[in-house]
Amino acid sequence: MRQEASILTPSQVGQYIKGFMDRDRLLSGLLVRGELSNYKMYPSGHHYFTLKDREGALRCVMFRGDAASLRFRPQNGMQVIAAGRVTVFPRDGQYQMYCVRLTPEGAGDLFVAFEQLKERLLRQGLFAQEHKKPLPRMPGRIALVTSPAGAAVRDMLRILGARWPMAQVRVLPVRVQGEGAAEEIAAAIRWANLHQVADLIITGRGGGSMEDLWAFNEEVVAQAIYDSNIPVISAVGHEPDVTIADFVADLRAATPSNAAELAVPDQNEVYAALLGSRQRMEQAMLQRLLRSRQQLERLGKSRMLTDPKAYVQDKRMLLDYQSRHMSQSMTALLAGKRARTGQLAAALDAMSPLKVLGRGYAIAQKEDGGIISHTGDAAPGEQFRLRVSDGALLCRVEETDACDTAP
Repeated sequence: MRQEASILTPSQVGQYIKGFMDRDRLLSGLLVRGELSNYKMYPSGHHYFTLKDREGALRCVMFRGDAASLRFRPQNGMQVIAAGRVTVFPRDGQYQMYCVRLTPEGAGDLFVAFEQLKERLLRQGLFAQEHKKPLPRMPGRIALVTSPAGAAVRDMLRILGARWPMAQVRVLPVRVQGEGAAEEIAAAIRWANLHQVADLIITGRGGGSMEDLWAFNEEVVAQAIYDSNIPVISAVGHEPDVTIADFVADLRAATPSNAAELAVPDQNEVYAALLGSRQRMEQAMLQRLLRSRQQLERLGKSRMLTDPKAYVQDKRMLLDYQSRHMSQSMTALLAGKRARTGQLAAALDAMSPLKVLGRGYAIAQKEDGGIISHTGDAAPGEQFRLRVSDGALLCRVEETDACDTAP
């Protein structure tokens, strides 16, 4: 009689398949190329997405611990290469890939992270030119936020000491590479601002790979530089190297040595400029003294100083001249007024009624002084005065005789 087949539960079947797949060497170390789709990050920190190509799709999960190492922000439609293992999740019986690493295809994850952060900070205005602060021309205190053991700090100290030894240089030691370096750099910049220990900050390091310089591509460093009230020079790597800190800083230097050169003037050049200014000032003073001496000599030879009475005599002659001029002017003015008065008097005399009486005419006036100019102005028997050239006659109207025509 044939032995009965074992009867399994769904979970047992799932565990069996899971064990079978976990023992498969190929499925436990896969590299899968595909396009990201349905990418979601949950509050738990786990990332869920699908890798697909033209003919198939593969469900994937990336747990929070592995996702913390991502240097870029995955986006739908991005071509990536995922590393991990494929197995079954017994609870729902679905197989999926458990990713431990995700890399953009065709470009390194650091490059993609750099471009994504650069684009985001650009939109936020951290690179805006109007936010850039001018550097002090002659800083008295300079803070170097860098590694105290690197060649970069020695170069900067040497150049600063040679170019501008008057400045007080303070090194704020930080790590510039590795985990936690970005946080140390940002904390040092904030500390320098909080305690106002410098007029200028230089932050940077020597050259290296993109991974070595990555601390200066972190957002925390960019934000600290942006928030700094003290001007910041970014001096990271060699001239071709470009970091996010370079875009945010008030000035980007090609190298740490170049940053030291840009931070302070050359004392020899300043001395030469001061010497030139001194020579020009001395020359200007000599020229002014020469002009003043010449002017003094001219004044010393003037008639006013050689013969003091001459000044009074000149003023007396001027006073006499003005007096004669005023007298002549007044005489001419009075003569003109006198002639005008004569003309007006002659015109007034010609219009006088007495002139008319002198020619044989007379004026008849009533007793109240009214003029009799018509026969109707006086009645027969009425008395009136007849004004002649040498007096008046008292008359009486006997009768009136009107003329045929009015005058």
